[in-house]
Amino acid sequence: MQIRLDGRAALITGGSKGLGLAMALAFAEAGGHVALVARGAEALEAAAARLRAAAPQARVVTVAADIRTKEGCAAAFAAAERGLGQVDILVNNAGTSQRGPFLEVSDALWQDDLDLKLFAAIRLCRLVLPGMKERRWGRIINVLNIGAKAPLAGSTPTSVTRAAGMALTKALANEFAPYNILVNALLVGIIESDQWVRRHAADPRGLSWEEWKAEQGRSVPLGRLGRPEEFAAQALLLASEMGGYITGTAINIDGGRSPVV
Repeated sequence: MQIRLDGRAALITGGSKGLGLAMALAFAEAGGHVALVARGAEALEAAAARLRAAAPQARVVTVAADIRTKEGCAAAFAAAERGLGQVDILVNNAGTSQRGPFLEVSDALWQDDLDLKLFAAIRLCRLVLPGMKERRWGRIINVLNIGAKAPLAGSTPTSVTRAAGMALTKALANEFAPYNILVNALLVGIIESDQWVRRHAADPRGLSWEEWKAEQGRSVPLGRLGRPEEFAAQALLLASEMGGYITGTAINIDGGRSPVV
């Protein structure tokens, strides 16, 4: 059984690296077209080159924009519509893992986290939903993390912002289901991505990447880190007709790590 996205157009934030790029590759190889949004123009062009090599038939648009602002969101959406004709699938993937002791987290850090991970998703949903509603077809996928369901000590602001994203997912799923617009969230556990590469690089113990991955994997019931393509496969299902009866869910992609299903 093949999952296809033939002709569908996807806008993916945080699309130049990591999970965003993995999803873009999966979508393009399944017959879709993609608009990648990130802040770094050089990384975007490198990602676009990979996509064009892997899926020559795919139309690929790159948008260097800061979606923490209203203007950046508008620019991203406008470029995607110009290049792809419409946006059928929105993946709100941009984000970082801002966390620290609650009493040490400043207002500025809270605001930055909310702007990037919550308000960007709100603004982009507001932009894509009218067209989806008119066409009576749409998919929105919010990439969160398992802290949205089971926040740990020292996990603010990211766990709070992600929990708000989960509430947004459910509210939009209920409101727009009559228009065949499906809204779901994928909750990340420990999956190989640039974030974890950076954490490895910052570890002063000098462990190799393979040693470090093995150590991190011991906290996961499956005993290893997830692979980006495994995450992308779940996003592809939700974006496709094969996922046509799934909406309002928050699915853990975490190897069993979350204590909350």
